[in-house]
Amino acid sequence: MQDPTRATAFDLLTAVLERGRSLDEALNTIPSTDPRDRSAGHRLAAAVLRRAGTLDAVLEPFLRKEPPLPVRNVLRIGAAGLLLLGTPIHAAVGTAVALAKVRGLTPFAGLTNAVLRKVAEAGPAVLEGLDSPRLDTPPWLWASWGVNARAIATAHQQEAPLDCTLQPGLQAPDGAAVLPTGSVRFPAGTRVADIPGFDRGDLWVQDAAAALPARLLNAQPGEAVADLCAAPGGKTAQLAIAGAKVTALERDPARLDRLAGNLAKWRLHADLVRADATDWTPAETFDAILLDAPCSATGTIRRHPDVPHLKRASDIKSLVAAQERLLTAAAAMLKPGGRLIYAVCSMQPEEAAVRVAGLRPDPFTPDELAAIPEARTPEGYLRTHPALWPDLGGMDGFFAMRLIKD
Repeated sequence: MQDPTRATAFDLLTAVLERGRSLDEALNTIPSTDPRDRSAGHRLAAAVLRRAGTLDAVLEPFLRKEPPLPVRNVLRIGAAGLLLLGTPIHAAVGTAVALAKVRGLTPFAGLTNAVLRKVAEAGPAVLEGLDSPRLDTPPWLWASWGVNARAIATAHQQEAPLDCTLQPGLQAPDGAAVLPTGSVRFPAGTRVADIPGFDRGDLWVQDAAAALPARLLNAQPGEAVADLCAAPGGKTAQLAIAGAKVTALERDPARLDRLAGNLAKWRLHADLVRADATDWTPAETFDAILLDAPCSATGTIRRHPDVPHLKRASDIKSLVAAQERLLTAAAAMLKPGGRLIYAVCSMQPEEAAVRVAGLRPDPFTPDELAAIPEARTPEGYLRTHPALWPDLGGMDGFFAMRLIKD
C-alpha cells in the first residue's frame, strides 16, 4: 500500500532534482491529498534536500554501483527517516520498499531493502566523523561565504522557525516569541493556518530579516513611496501601515493577483501597477523607493533547501546585471535627495556590490540597527545570515543598503 507522505516526498524530489523546479512550485502540482500528508511530504522532501550530501555519504559504502536517480531518491527518503526523523526501522524500510514498487522501481526493491537495513544496523553512529556542513553545501557556495561558511552551513541543517509580522496594536498569539526587531516567531513546523488570527489578516508570514528593509526605509505619513518588486506584499503592507502613499509594482499577473488578495485580507491599500520596473515611467517621482530585487535567494536556504540544488555560480553574473538595470530604473523614478533601500535575500558578495551612477550610499547609523547591531557592517550596510541569533533560532540571509539620489 502506498504511503502518501513518502509518495509526496518522492514526487517533490523528482520535480526538483530531475526537472529543475522549485520545491514550492512542485508542491502546487501534487495531486490533491490530505493537507497533513502534503505537509508531511513537503517536510520529508525538504529534509532530504537539506541533508542530501550527508545522506549520500552514508549510503555510499553500501552501494556497489551508482543507482538510477529515482532509486537514490527512494534510498535518501528511507535513510532520512532512519537517521534524521526517528522513524522506526520497520516503517522506514517497509515504506521505502513499497515506494520503490509503486513508482515502477520493483527491480530495485531488494536493493532498497538490503541497503536500508544496513543503514539501520549502523544506526546514528554512521553520522559520526562526517563533515556534514561541508557535505551538504555546494563548494561554490561554501567558498563565497568566507569566514562565516561553516556557521552558516551548520545553521542550514535545521528547519527554520516561522516568523510573522503583526498588525499594529495586536498582541502576539500564544506560542509566539517576540524578537528584538519586533517580529513574532513560532517554532519550526508550525502550520500557519493554525495560528489564531491568520485567517482574519491579523498577521502575515515574513522572516525577521525580510521585515527589516521596509523598516529601514522609514516611510513617513503622506510620502509617495514605491515598492518595485512587491509580491506577495509583506513589505508593501509595512509601508502602507506607516501611512505612506504606496505604489506597488509587480510584472507577473498571477503574483499581482496574490498581492491584491493579500492586501484586501490585511485591510490595507496600495496603488497596484502591473509593470516591469525597468520599462515603467511613473506620472510623478517618489520620495522613497524600496527595491527588494530578484536574486539568487541563497539567504533563504533554511526555508528553501532546493536553492543549492537549483542555483549555479554561473547564475550570479546575470542576476547582478538585472539588479543594476532595476537600480538604474529606480534612480530615474526618485526625486533629487530621495532615498532608496536596495535589498536582496542573498548571501553572495557580488549581489551586495551593485553600483549605479547618481545614487550614493548613505550608511545606516548604529541607532537604526540598535535591535540587531551584529548585522551592521563596517560600511554601515545591513548583512544578516542564518547563524546570527543562534539562541533565538537564526534568520534569513539578507543584504540591504540605503542610497540617496544626488
